[in-house]
Amino acid sequence: MNSSATETGAESQEGRADRLLAEAKGGGDEQVGKLLTLYRNYLTILATTQLDARLRRRMSPSDLVQEAMLGAYRDFGKFRGTTERELLAWLRQILINCLHHAYEAHIQAGRRDIRREISLDDMNRAMDRSVIKLAHVLADRGPSPSAPARERERSVAIADQLAKLKSDDRDVIVLRNLQGLSFEEVAERMGRKPGAVRMLWLRAIERFRQVYEQDVFGAEE
Repeated sequence: MNSSATETGAESQEGRADRLLAEAKGGGDEQVGKLLTLYRNYLTILATTQLDARLRRRMSPSDLVQEAMLGAYRDFGKFRGTTERELLAWLRQILINCLHHAYEAHIQAGRRDIRREISLDDMNRAMDRSVIKLAHVLADRGPSPSAPARERERSVAIADQLAKLKSDDRDVIVLRNLQGLSFEEVAERMGRKPGAVRMLWLRAIERFRQVYEQDVFGAEE
């Protein structure tokens, strides 16, 4: 394994994010759009793990992310941070606000017991736990996913890799590993039998590992 190649790849990703953030802070709409596009996959994974069955019947994660992206684009001038970590925290807060608005609009206002109170800290902790769980799955075989993530938010890198999978592969990993559902619960959600879901999950994890390895070691070939 060529560690310098891995580090260079990770640094280039972080450098691109920092560069686009600086350009967006001092530039125009095009620069802001390029910057926010880097985090669409990240927000989509967050939205997927936060939407419950009641709200999912009325809107999709992509709908929620589109609303959040439009809000971030519109209000970018109010963002005062200077780092990617601060930008991610700001984007998460916008997503949380969109979730609250969605529950207010689509769930009966008088039934407060079915409205989830979603806090920024809760979402951060949930995402951190999800990424750690997923990293452990990837670490079962093959290289550790910690190396390319040293210089960049791990959750952003994981989300970008998940986005490269087919929808069924991505869904079963999100439901099983990020949401922590049992195979029986995943099967009910996906309309499949538990045994079929287990096989799908095993194949999806293997394909996910292959995507990861290609991203990490592609620069060496």
